[in-house]
Amino acid sequence: MNKEYHYKLSLSKSLESNPDQIFCYWKGRVALYTALKAIGVKEKDEVILPAFTCVVVPNAIIYLGARPVYVDIDKESLNTTLSNIQAATTVKTKCILIQNTFGLSSEVDEIVAFAKSKGIVTIEDCTHGFGGTNQNRPNGVRSDFAFFSTQWNKPFSTGVGGFLLVNNLDYLKSVNEVNKLLIKPGFKKSIILKILISFKKAFLGDRTYWFFLKLYRFLSKMGLVVGSSSGSEISSTVMDDNYFMGAAKVQFSQGLSALIHLDELMLLRKKNAAIYSSFLQSNGKIYVKEIFNENHSFLKYPILIKDRVSFLAKAEKASVQLGDWFLSPIHPVESEFEKWFLDPENFPNAAYVSKHVLNLPTEIENPEKVLAFLTQNINDIL
Repeated sequence: MNKEYHYKLSLSKSLESNPDQIFCYWKGRVALYTALKAIGVKEKDEVILPAFTCVVVPNAIIYLGARPVYVDIDKESLNTTLSNIQAATTVKTKCILIQNTFGLSSEVDEIVAFAKSKGIVTIEDCTHGFGGTNQNRPNGVRSDFAFFSTQWNKPFSTGVGGFLLVNNLDYLKSVNEVNKLLIKPGFKKSIILKILISFKKAFLGDRTYWFFLKLYRFLSKMGLVVGSSSGSEISSTVMDDNYFMGAAKVQFSQGLSALIHLDELMLLRKKNAAIYSSFLQSNGKIYVKEIFNENHSFLKYPILIKDRVSFLAKAEKASVQLGDWFLSPIHPVESEFEKWFLDPENFPNAAYVSKHVLNLPTEIENPEKVLAFLTQNINDIL
């Protein structure tokens, strides 16, 4: 049994599926692109997605000549809603993307049922959600497709990476046809990725977090290391020549190793999320409501801050690890939104949240340092 099959087998056990329904890629966005291409998304088609996402999601749509149609989010769930999707649906709607933001799945069944009634394909954006559940079933199994990310700081990591789950078996043939065009990762890319994975394990901690985060983002933007997003993906809507790339062997090996610890990480995330919720609620701050807990895997714990720039500077000084997903409606883009067919003013909830949101770490053994920092800066929290 080779490592790729073993890896797919491990994934399939968590997803109520078979290994032949899973396809692996260099990055998760390639899985989305594959699904869109397999269902025949083309020029003049529309794809509905939340106006609170990563720029690589609308990029995959635009690369095929289609138009992203954004819908606003709910301020509490940070996901879009069935009513918003219904209002945006037209005869041109080819596909609806259902995102589980920070690990929360909401209104999935309702959105899928609506899409089926209209003959529209659904794809779950589970880049934050592997290992989590919705109504006691794994995230990603209710729609026609689901795509997952295994990048740094995702539910489990292969450095960079991702995979596609095909639930609607009618599309297996077309997915296989699309995959015939995949580029193989070069030896250099695989070696650099392996070095980065080893480096992260050895050196990343509270004291080094901010320095290496800034360095990594700079180097990846310049294309000098294997990064989550290249500079061209943030500044342009033209597909890079090396975009459509398959997975490397190092990703299968790392994935198998990481999956061993997934269950304990899921429990730790939930435990820390409960601690954060209790703290924020007791201090009269905005927190993740109890009604979402059952369907939330808490990859990140969102908080809203009055002045994010100032708060991040304080966190860096205190060596407290904070995340900044999503600092714009199409993270990390902060200008020229028209390139992506987006006017943030049309989506007030997404614009507001993306101006104020930060993420608390949930994969830490002792959250006391984070709580002490929050206590010290309690007046900065909304």
